[in-house]
Parts: sequence; structure tokens; C-alpha cells
Amino acid sequence: LLASCASENVTVVYGVEGGTISVNCTYNPWQQRWREKSWCRQVEESKCQRVVSARRFWLPFLRNRNGTTFIRDDIHQGILTVTMEQLQKQDAGLYQCITDFLGETNSLRKVQVEVLTAILETQMPEEPRAVQSISRIPSGANFTLFYILAGFLGAKLVVAVLIFLIGNSRKSKKNPSLTEQQVLPFPRDGINSFWESSA
Repeated sequence: LLASCASENVTVVYGVEGGTISVNCTYNPWQQRWREKSWCRQVEESKCQRVVSARRFWLPFLRNRNGTTFIRDDIHQGILTVTMEQLQKQDAGLYQCITDFLGETNSLRKVQVEVLTAILETQMPEEPRAVQSISRIPSGANFTLFYILAGFLGAKLVVAVLIFLIGNSRKSKKNPSLTEQQVLPFPRDGINSFWESSA
């Protein structure tokens, strides 16, 4: 994993304990082809201790491998590749790809190596673990969804009741009830005597 810190021009490389990381440092093959190139570890602000150097046929004493770290130089493409294997916590730190020519040292790239603790696999099989995580997540979500739906349905019910009541009250104002329209005075003698007296 790579992350760039633009403010300090440092590339952060993440590796896992026991794992491997590779870092590519590019350079101009025409200008720096024959220069000595190294991978060094920053031990002080102004001191970078060489770990490995790209071997040249006229410099056979240079070590292009040091323990689990080795370096390869592609002079045609202008790419210096550093590989760190079997990473340990103590490998974390600030490193640099550098070139050296007649005592003049230039940095090609600054790299902060971070070593993460390996995640141990649990004894539980993968499938049941996924089932547990699935069943655990919706339980809270089900309650939330239930409350949302209940609130929504309750609001709809209240609105429906209000609309019904308002509609009935307006209807009764416009059309008086049938009992008010059909109340007729009936005399005690019956219907016939009522019609006779009115005639």
C-alpha cells in the first residue's frame, strides 16, 4: 500500500509482518546511469545509513543484498527497485533511494516504511462468521425500520381520520339532516283529522 505525503515529499509504504514490499525509485538513465545507487535508512536527521547498494562490475564490494533486503538497478529504464522480505516491526522507519557520485549524494525518493501487525485467522470458519455479522447488523436496523413504518402508518391514519371528520362536518352544514326536514306536526286524532282541520 502506498500513500504520498506531499508536504514532506515522503511516500508511505505499508507492509504486513512477514510480508514483502517493493519500492521503485526512478531516475534519468542518461544522467545517472553510471552513478552508485543505494537504499539507506535514516538514523539521524543528516545521516542515512546504507543498507544495500546496486552492484557495478567495477565495484564488486558493494552488497546488493543484505539479509532480507535486496536491490536491482535497471539502467536502461532508469528504475531502481528495492525489495524487503519477511518484514518485522523493527524494519519500520524512514528510508531513501540515493545516488552517489564523487562524494555528491542526491536523494531519488524518501520512503516511510510502516509495518502492520498481521491479522490472525480465527478458529471459526469463514461462512458462519459472515452469517453472524449479517444477523448482527440488521437487528438494530429492523427496530429502526419498524419504528419508521409504524410512525408513517400512524400519521396516515391520523390524516385519514381528520379528512373524514372535516368532510362530514361540511356535508352536515350544507344538507340538514333528514330528521330536521321530515318533522311534521301530527295531531292526536291521527292523520285524517289533521287533513280535515287543515282543509
